[in-house]
Amino acid sequence: MKDGIILLDTKAGKELGFTGDKFWYGSYLWKKDGYIYVSFIQSREKRKKHLSKLFDTILKGYGIKVPTPSVIMKAILIKKDFERTEECSEGYPENVEVWVKEKTK
Repeated sequence: MKDGIILLDTKAGKELGFTGDKFWYGSYLWKKDGYIYVSFIQSREKRKKHLSKLFDTILKGYGIKVPTPSVIMKAILIKKDFERTEECSEGYPENVEVWVKEKTK
């Protein structure tokens, strides 16, 4: 999969299970250097584990990074053993909070 944006229902999106029946349109992912960034995502149905399944699929081939998560997302990331880090981000003068989980081996 090449680096760049991953939109719902695209070939790359479907490979990951990132589809419009599970997530609201406007949601997107971004692939860069062996990681899938989850920048904006919203599940269509709460408590259906769509996000957990997406994370599990991604982790089979890529690490996951979640920059500046919302309070709800941060609680999910803590529960799923993501680690809090900081990264330099283009266009920002300071480091930003990024939660990371490495791909499964």
